[in-house]
Amino acid sequence: MIGVRNVFVIRAEEERDWLAVHALNASAFGRADEADLVELLRQQAHPYISLVAEQDGSLVGHIVFSSVALSGHPELKIMGLAPMAVSPQRQRQGVGTMLVRAGLEQCKRLGFGAVVVLGHPQYYPRFGFSPSSQFGIRCEYEVPDDAFMIVELQPGYLRCASGTVSYLRAFTRC
Repeated sequence: MIGVRNVFVIRAEEERDWLAVHALNASAFGRADEADLVELLRQQAHPYISLVAEQDGSLVGHIVFSSVALSGHPELKIMGLAPMAVSPQRQRQGVGTMLVRAGLEQCKRLGFGAVVVLGHPQYYPRFGFSPSSQFGIRCEYEVPDDAFMIVELQPGYLRCASGTVSYLRAFTRC
């Protein structure tokens, strides 16, 4: 139809989605590591935000947010975005953008003050992410400075906060 755009619905992942989410992550990344990570996060992460993008009854995207810790600041509520997968046939159609925005909004509603991501420096700044080093925050893994980013969901949340972000054990097993 002329003038009709693809319509994607963003919703919470449900147990009935698990097999499709696994296949989607394996397809998007070309390997099972991220799909296996999602399964471990379901068991280990509390809180855990998992959203899917659905189009015409099929899953075309998936994103996960799980809690991380900032050394020296156990009172801070920070989430980590990882992984995010979009079906290779649906990439560059706004699915990832919709997932990131919906996930950040849900993190904010749940009272989280910031989100970190290890990702593409050209992609994530559009959502307000900037290098975490600007806040004196490092990643526990050896990663390029511009690839480890953070966004404050509450302005000034990271004022006077610095340290090293630690991920859940699941991230070291995949």
